Amino acid sequence: MNSAEKLHQLFNPETVAVIGATDKVGSVGHALMRNLIGSGYPGIVYPINSKRKSVLGVKAYPTINDVPDRVDLAVVATPASTIPQVTEQCGQAGVGAMVIISAGFMEAGEEGQRLFAQALESARRYGMRILGPNCLGFIKPSIKLNASFANKMALPGKLAFISQSGALCTSILDWAVHNKVGFSHFVSIGSMGDIGFHDLIDYFGSDSETSSILIYMESLSNAKRFMSAARAFARTKPIIVLKVGRSSAGAKAAMSHTGSLTGDDSIFDAAFKRAGIIRVNTIWELFNCAQTLATQPRPRSNRLAIVTNAGGPGVIATDRLMQLGGQLATVSDSTLTSLNKVLPAAWSHNNPVDVLGDADPVRYKEAVDLCLKDEATDGVLVVLTPQAMTLPAEIAQEIVSLPKQPGKTLLASWMGADDVARGQEVLLNAGIPVFETPEQAVTCFMHMVQYSRNLELLHETPESTPSEFVPKTQANRDIIAKVVAEGRTSLTETEAKEFISNYDIPVGKHGVATSAKEAVAIAEQVGFPVVMKILSADILHKTDVGGVVVGVTTATAAEAAYTGILDRVKAKRPEARIQGILIEEMSRKKYELLIGCKKDPIFGPVIVFGMGGVAVEVFRDTNIALPPLNMALSRRLIEDTHVYTLLKGYRGMEGVELRSLQFLLNKFAYLIMDFPEIKEVDINPFGIDMKGGVVMDAKIILDEAVIKNPVEPYGHLVISPYPKDLERVVQLKTGLSVQLRPIRPEDEPLEAEMFRNFSPKTQRFRFFQLVKNVTHEMLVRYTQIDYDRELAIIAEVNDGGQRKMAGVVRIIADPYNETAEFAIVVADPWQNQGLGNIFTDYILELARKRGVNQVYATFLRDNHVMKHLFEKRKFTITGTEDSYKAELKLN
Repeated sequence: MNSAEKLHQLFNPETVAVIGATDKVGSVGHALMRNLIGSGYPGIVYPINSKRKSVLGVKAYPTINDVPDRVDLAVVATPASTIPQVTEQCGQAGVGAMVIISAGFMEAGEEGQRLFAQALESARRYGMRILGPNCLGFIKPSIKLNASFANKMALPGKLAFISQSGALCTSILDWAVHNKVGFSHFVSIGSMGDIGFHDLIDYFGSDSETSSILIYMESLSNAKRFMSAARAFARTKPIIVLKVGRSSAGAKAAMSHTGSLTGDDSIFDAAFKRAGIIRVNTIWELFNCAQTLATQPRPRSNRLAIVTNAGGPGVIATDRLMQLGGQLATVSDSTLTSLNKVLPAAWSHNNPVDVLGDADPVRYKEAVDLCLKDEATDGVLVVLTPQAMTLPAEIAQEIVSLPKQPGKTLLASWMGADDVARGQEVLLNAGIPVFETPEQAVTCFMHMVQYSRNLELLHETPESTPSEFVPKTQANRDIIAKVVAEGRTSLTETEAKEFISNYDIPVGKHGVATSAKEAVAIAEQVGFPVVMKILSADILHKTDVGGVVVGVTTATAAEAAYTGILDRVKAKRPEARIQGILIEEMSRKKYELLIGCKKDPIFGPVIVFGMGGVAVEVFRDTNIALPPLNMALSRRLIEDTHVYTLLKGYRGMEGVELRSLQFLLNKFAYLIMDFPEIKEVDINPFGIDMKGGVVMDAKIILDEAVIKNPVEPYGHLVISPYPKDLERVVQLKTGLSVQLRPIRPEDEPLEAEMFRNFSPKTQRFRFFQLVKNVTHEMLVRYTQIDYDRELAIIAEVNDGGQRKMAGVVRIIADPYNETAEFAIVVADPWQNQGLGNIFTDYILELARKRGVNQVYATFLRDNHVMKHLFEKRKFTITGTEDSYKAELKLN
């Protein structure tokens, strides 16, 4: 049984044992038994209690080994000290999975961690999965399974809810039952000692009964697996996260609660955005966002029209929209003309569309209909306040009769309580989300906008880089080796600039002087005016010790600056080792930027971009991204800052060359990815104008932990980069040279051309049918892959001076890398030249290296070439009426 099947067994058990079951009212063991046997669960429940013959009228057994059946699931509520022994016994008895309710492990210090480590070792030895410890349990309403000690049974529905807080689960469950919100699964995940967020995202992402995945998160312990799982499913299934610990006090409380790191909150924002996750701020937003995504089209952009029968709520909604970065839609002249025809003369004549307090159902309907049909709107919020002449239910009936408009979100806020209750019910029953206040509705709309934007980025085909660049990787390794050999963890400014320039990032002319005379000579060679700085690995903040002089314009001034800097630094930092004075050309660039990197304990290195200079901490205009980058991701990194408004050109001022800046950020990302030894990089300022950019100052600090304990290449990243080491050149039977390499997102045009030119036979053999249209969405799925889960090797050829894709082979592994599906196609012009054999042998070699246990493929019965290819490699082949399945055990 593989890992995915074990999770299926956890959530679909036929037999359940409760270890620690008891008749004692008010105890966890009693609540577990009561819920399991009292909720209609059709499976068999075995209480385990060595001191009782029965529990709640059900025969009890002394130990799990005494149960006559094989147990699929054991729910354990015994003291922490007993858990290692209980886990061993469950393993011996062949239990499939465990839910450990007990607390006293990760959050209880070294002894608790030792106890759980023992239990986990036993579980892994026997192939069991563990949910918990320190959790409430879980509920699966569709099979009436309540394996928790909650005091209510969840209603059936399409939402999968995962929470680190058991106490919060009980409150949410109470609220959900009252508001008729149903769940496919309701899971308290606890301390995540074994099963983590990533396991459940993978499981629920593949579950046809789940429409959205909702997560309450306090901490994250396996960011790489989490990001991989989220990126795999966010395109097709909303993942909505309430991540607490935004404040330092909240983060500290979360850490003490879960025994794990919480990380920098802004980095969580960047990671969620990259994975396509929606982040919300309240429990209320968590569920309403899920409801809205399930019932309404996603908005294309952030332009909202507001239709209201009162001015005040319209202003409130507008303020909230502006606060969250939305736009008040500018309705077209034709729509204004039409509104003038159906509304009284005193209407607002603008957006918000105030239909006035005496608006009847027809007036409301016509105004909303016109706003929905306007090309300048992405959504409409209908606000109603109950006035003496208002008919809330009848107006709701008219609103729900309107046809849905593609890409237009329709939301409602029926403000009040009893007076609007029937109208709210009409809207909800028709799939129109209704909110108590306009601010709540606007907040939900903007979450949907962000989700659309995240998905847009996930589906975007990045443009190719302006040119190739070849970094001087070995030269940088030599610099690090020298710094480490000297017992340092920080590079001098000259070393840092050389390190950066080795990755084709422009650095200005400079030199290092060790005497006043040499300072004059270097200044004259560089060219006045110059900047002079102290050069010392012991001094990172040079201005704090008087170590910087700018605007040096003459030889006399250079000599005086040299002496003055040394005197001031020696007075303030007498212990500092001084290598000399750095002299560099004084840049006169229009804008100053910050380009930096910091290593987060959870997400690894992150890239920081924004407004730089001395006021960087005052303006705090920065944005964060996770490496690797491409041209699309680097563009988004730039665009989501305020300084972007200036960089693209503002009020007649010429902008900078943005594509060059995007490419520079790509190169900086490669620098960070190639050197896990880097802890921090600070390029501030990076001067830039329409003529180009230059590094004006740079700091690099090394990570002592990595220097002492080196990591695998790219092991410090949570998103695996393009695996360049897999590139190779081969020859076909005809002598044609072909480059084999992993596929990249930028390859979408090449693959589209290859697909469009397939013969009907080749197309049918690859897709099992004829595909009329090769869509962008289809190509995104094939080209934008997670290299941790999937590998696609293309064959690139030069055909008459044009780059073309001659074929592609891929393996798509399960989340645990245990099995992988094999697929291959060779384009018609390059068939029968040995490429299929080369492809197959190479991808199987890579699968073995990755530890994949088994490869399988499905192909049509009349695809004789494929059958021969598999038989030659000792695949086991089984057939059905119209297809074959081939399987090969690798490891």
